[in-house]
Amino acid sequence: MSNLNRRNFIKKTSLSTAGILAASALPSCSQEITDRKAGAVYMGDFAAPKLDIVRIAVIGVGARGPSHLQLSASLPGTEIVAISDLYEDLATKWAEEARAMGKGERHKDIRTYHGDEEAWKRMLAEVKPDVVFIATNWKNHAPMAIEAMKQGANAFVEVPLALTLQELWEIVDTSEQTRKHCMMMENVNYGRDELMFLNMCRKGIIGEVLHGEAAYIHELRWQMEEVERGTGSWRTYHYARRNGNLYPTHGLGPVAQYMNLARGEDTFRSLVSFSTPAIGRKMYARKNYPEDHQWNQLDYQGGDLNTSIVKTKLGRTIMVQWDETSPRPYSRLNLIQGTKGALAGFPTRVALEGGVAGITEDHHRWVQGEQLAALYEKYDHPLYKRLAASTEESGHGGMDGMMVYRIIECLQQGLPLDQNVYEGALWSAVAPLSERSVATDGQPQVFPDFTRGEWKNTAPLGIIA
Repeated sequence: MSNLNRRNFIKKTSLSTAGILAASALPSCSQEITDRKAGAVYMGDFAAPKLDIVRIAVIGVGARGPSHLQLSASLPGTEIVAISDLYEDLATKWAEEARAMGKGERHKDIRTYHGDEEAWKRMLAEVKPDVVFIATNWKNHAPMAIEAMKQGANAFVEVPLALTLQELWEIVDTSEQTRKHCMMMENVNYGRDELMFLNMCRKGIIGEVLHGEAAYIHELRWQMEEVERGTGSWRTYHYARRNGNLYPTHGLGPVAQYMNLARGEDTFRSLVSFSTPAIGRKMYARKNYPEDHQWNQLDYQGGDLNTSIVKTKLGRTIMVQWDETSPRPYSRLNLIQGTKGALAGFPTRVALEGGVAGITEDHHRWVQGEQLAALYEKYDHPLYKRLAASTEESGHGGMDGMMVYRIIECLQQGLPLDQNVYEGALWSAVAPLSERSVATDGQPQVFPDFTRGEWKNTAPLGIIA
């Protein structure tokens, strides 16, 4: 080898080695923090003191907030005490609605806060509620949850819990220091099929769980019509500026609970992530808005579809997909594969080794459609059986009502919540980790252990009757 070629070889090899070392160092970006703050307690199985009357405040009553307000106001032992929104008309409207629901007996003294970005802080400081429902734009979730806990309230936050790993750590630390709940309200965990699949997994019907598939496939381009108010007015900027899986938890939450992740059995280890080109939003804006419209001034960077693969400590896998742009039917996939069979959604299907008695002879054909009636009869979750009749008229097929009912029930009875702060943090962490992986051409990203090793000692979510 000539000296010139040798120098080129060494140079190339050094660069390759540097690249490998840089890639291996990427997981340090997970912001692993091992020391629990002084005086803090682990919140995995935490049960707060019983609240006979739950005093509730709501921040944000534009889209999801009104549902949480109405559902909680309808339950016994609750009192709506404050509402905060940027817009006075919304705060006033929903205060009047809540008072009407109280029929002069409850929800009589509701204070409203509005008009500026700091109104919610004044509300927390002056009213001191027991519970705060937070249903605002994503960037406000973390600061609002953190301040709510510091002001003595339990925080219940719309998805995602936060946008960055640093924010997620701050939420965890604040919850542990204040001993206040902070639950991300993943309503899909209360869907009928999700609850039935959880019940079947706990009963060992599909054997050892190996793999899951989760998604949020929901064409939402129409939200770009919401320019001044509404979800599209701020969410569109996320599509333009971020590239990854921006909304992972609706599909991932149930699958993570099927697998007992962060609850004694296994936990998240790492992920890799890839996005398609960013085409659909730009095309939609050009087709539907004038050339000088603000949506045509954006440089859309977020791929139309993202696919991430999560690896667990035990080596199990979860595919997590996200697509809010492409023209296709809604799906969360909701598939869980075990050594003895598979459960899948959209449409709901079941296949078991040896077949399902009286329906199929083997696992080569799905049980689906009207054939599922016998399985619902046998495996419907006890919680669904107890609450379905009273919550079926609530949003998203009853899952919203069941979730709010369980929140209030747990607080009134002094029970651990169905979803702890660490689960919300781990499920939400997929977004920033996927962005880092996409930016580094699919390099693996390691999940922080928000539990600081305590996941091994945390009880699996029980089959609540």
